Amino acid sequence: QVQLVESGGGLVQPGGSLRLSCAASGFTLDSRGIGWFRQAPGKEREWVSCVSKGIGSTAYADSVKGRFTISRDNTRNTVYLQMNSLKPEDTAVYYCARPKLVCSTNYKLYDYWGQGTQVTVSS
Repeated sequence: QVQLVESGGGLVQPGGSLRLSCAASGFTLDSRGIGWFRQAPGKEREWVSCVSKGIGSTAYADSVKGRFTISRDNTRNTVYLQMNSLKPEDTAVYYCARPKLVCSTNYKLYDYWGQGTQVTVSS
């Protein structure tokens, strides 16, 4: 019954912005947090950000800090990733995922994943 549905990916020019959405069902965001990961061709899966349950503490990878913002709308049970000042190196498939317990940078500690949405940053 747990499901994560992503949307918002697409093609954007360098310096542009996108907002990704992760709509959760089967659980509430005050019971479990949500993390974002990305994977570029030929590269390992990379942790991007996470918002915790409860008060909604946030954390970011150094590579996106200051450019990306994760947020949570508990009424819609949806997590967003606002991506600004996008760079070509941000090009990847972006996934949202549910931590088994709490936010972690380790993908093995997540139990449910969205289908992924492609983000391409290119001129």
